Amino acid sequence: QVQLVESGGGLVQPGGSLRLSCAASGRIFEINDMGWYRQTPGKQRELVAVITSGGGTNYADSVKGRFTISRDNAKNTVYLQMNSLKPEDTATYYCNAQIRPSSNYYRNTYWGQGTQVTVSS
Repeated sequence: QVQLVESGGGLVQPGGSLRLSCAASGRIFEINDMGWYRQTPGKQRELVAVITSGGGTNYADSVKGRFTISRDNAKNTVYLQMNSLKPEDTATYYCNAQIRPSSNYYRNTYWGQGTQVTVSS
């Protein structure tokens, strides 16, 4: 009943920028933390950035100073602004959110299907 849909991925040159979006829809009472993870073949999914419901943020060391996570609570959407992109940023990026379907349920973790980001000349 809850769905997360990512968008904004694509091919970009090194040094370029890209903005990812993830919109949550369905049965939603409350959204807590939202974040972005990325994964490449043969590697574990790694945290890129997380933003709390209060606006607190945390970033992986590899993206600090280059990526910015933000959210629009009215739209149930989280964004990831990626600047100064490097080839090593190439990965499938997944949206993650902790959501309570109703006040009668504790929060669960939901994942989007992923969006591909490729940084190459």
